[in-house]
Amino acid sequence: MENILDQISLKGITSVSLILFAVIDILGSIPVIISLRQREGVIHSEKATIVAGMIMIVFLFVGESILALFGIDFQSFALAGALIIFLIGMEMVLGIHLFQSHPEAKTGSIVPLAFPLITGAGTMTTLLSLRAAYSLPNILIGIVLNLFFVYGVLKSSGWLEQKLGQGGTEVLRKVFGVILLAIAIKLFKTNINLEGILIKP
Repeated sequence: MENILDQISLKGITSVSLILFAVIDILGSIPVIISLRQREGVIHSEKATIVAGMIMIVFLFVGESILALFGIDFQSFALAGALIIFLIGMEMVLGIHLFQSHPEAKTGSIVPLAFPLITGAGTMTTLLSLRAAYSLPNILIGIVLNLFFVYGVLKSSGWLEQKLGQGGTEVLRKVFGVILLAIAIKLFKTNINLEGILIKP
C-alpha cells in the first residue's frame, strides 16, 4: 500500500490528465453527441462513460497483448478508427445515417460514442505510451478524472442542445463534420503504408 502511495504524484496525475484530455477532446465531440441524441432520443451517459472507462483500463493492461494476439499493428488499428471517424464526418456533413441499428437497441452510446469518439485508436495508443513514462496509479487516476469530465459533458448534452438551438446545432454539426473528415484523412496519411500498396515493377 505504501509503495503505491509513493508512486502517486500530483505532477504525474496532472500531466496524464491533461494529455488524455487533449487526446479524448470530448468538447470537440459535442456536435456529434447532440447529433446522436437527436437521432436516438437519449444518450446513456452512464453506459457510455463506463464502457469507455473499461476499454481504456483493459487496453492499458493488455492492449499490446490483444493486438499481438490478432496480429494487428498500431497502424492498422488506427486506420480502422480513422475509417469510423470518416463515416461519422460524412453523416454530419451530408445529413445521412450510415450507422444503422435496431430502433429499440439504442447502441449509439456504445458505438460510435464510447468507441471510437471517447476511446479511439489515438487514446489507446496514448495510454500505452503513458504506461512507459508514468506510474500506473497516476495513469489510472488520470483516466478516472477524465471520465468524470466526460460524464458531465454527456449528461449536459440536452442543456447544450437547448442553448445552441436547432440552427446553432446544425451549423456546428456541419463544421465539425468537416473537421472530423480532416482528422480521419490525417490519420490515414499518418498510418497508411504507401510502400506496401504500390505495385512494384
